[in-house]
Amino acid sequence: MQPNTRLNKDDCDKNPAPDFHRCDCGIVGSLGYLVTMTRPDLAWAYSELSKYVQFQPKNHILAAEHILYYLRGTWNQTICDSRDSHKNPNVLWGWVDANWAGDTDTRRSHTGYILMMNGAPIFWESRRLDNLSLSTSKAKFVAASQPGQELIYLRETLTDFGFSQTKATLLYEDNFACVAMSENPVRRKFSRHIDIRKYYVRELVLAGILKLMPLRTNKMVADALTKSLPSPAFVRHCQIMTGHASFAARLLRCVGGQFLALTLGAAFFLIFRSCLFFSRLLFCVRGF
Repeated sequence: MQPNTRLNKDDCDKNPAPDFHRCDCGIVGSLGYLVTMTRPDLAWAYSELSKYVQFQPKNHILAAEHILYYLRGTWNQTICDSRDSHKNPNVLWGWVDANWAGDTDTRRSHTGYILMMNGAPIFWESRRLDNLSLSTSKAKFVAASQPGQELIYLRETLTDFGFSQTKATLLYEDNFACVAMSENPVRRKFSRHIDIRKYYVRELVLAGILKLMPLRTNKMVADALTKSLPSPAFVRHCQIMTGHASFAARLLRCVGGQFLALTLGAAFFLIFRSCLFFSRLLFCVRGF
């Protein structure tokens, strides 16, 4: 879909023409088949169109035709498995992301995640969250719990096939607060649904099943499953998620340094504020 495209129910036609409605349902149904089988790059577009399949306005049909033009230009795009050239064969990893309040009708967040193995995607999903989130970090934390459920099933399945996952599955996340909450045992004032998700993800982290890793937003491949992106970013993410381009994990070193710098900066700021407070307190005591 075109960048910054937002579909909403206010444009919907309550009485669409039968031929018009039949054509639209055929397009959305065909896209659903492609998304389920081999085209994770169409997951967000299909999710948006399927929300209004009952009453589709003409501008939604224009968005569907734009997707068909994209399919015509990428009809030969496939999923590439690079197990022979991969450094860690048969190891699960992935990305997870969420677009906070991305749904303009309900203001619910939209989440997307991709699970990879041997350089190719084996499971992906793009959907709207069931609950409202009051901040970006909470929306991303709820989103991180969904691939955690799939990871338990996939890890057990791989174990049955003789490919046991001996280490925690790395799941890249571009929100530092979400990464910190997955490992920080301090209780926060969350609402009930956030609190349940929080402890579920934390149990997966403590059990060695899941580990959230910080990642820069411009390197977040799952971002293509949560919103419409500009063409250069979308094409770059599609090449990586389908296995035609490698994911440069070495780029995460600067992210780790940035995360450490932010942590140290916050610590020095707190120390500075404490020293300033005690100096003022001492000045007041001496004044009396």
